[in-house]
Amino acid sequence: MPTEHSSAATPEQSAERRARQRWMSILAKAEFSDLDTLWNNLPSKPTWTVVRLPEIGMVMARGRAGGTGQRFNLGEVAVTRCAVQLEFGAVGFGYVMGRNRRHAELAAAVDAMLQTPSRRDALERAIIAPLTLRLDEKRLNRSRKAAATKVEFFTMVRGS
Repeated sequence: MPTEHSSAATPEQSAERRARQRWMSILAKAEFSDLDTLWNNLPSKPTWTVVRLPEIGMVMARGRAGGTGQRFNLGEVAVTRCAVQLEFGAVGFGYVMGRNRRHAELAAAVDAMLQTPSRRDALERAIIAPLTLRLDEKRLNRSRKAAATKVEFFTMVRGS
């Protein structure tokens, strides 16, 4: 039974966490040019203070044999991270693959803005929804290319 010192999340906290994980994933996977264009088209943008300057580092990418089997280290990947605090107090974080400092900073700013309930719906429509569509299109195009190169193998049985 949860106590006041328990770390069990309420359903609302769990929903908030899932929503934030979703938008942070979208911001991280988005092409910088798409995010930058959508950001520049926003009618009003808050100012922020950089809490953690964009830093470039390496992380170990892991894979699974056959997609579901035993884990193995695939190799290192460059990652850039940044943290910002908006003028009205919200703190956001940006983690992106690659070395684009501006991408990490914009991702952090958008994360902070999305944590502000009064701004969330407008930002979901202006930034997250278009980025989601672009990512879905990209995924669909990759699937189509893979399907076009699919080879069916079969065995013919010869009579004796």
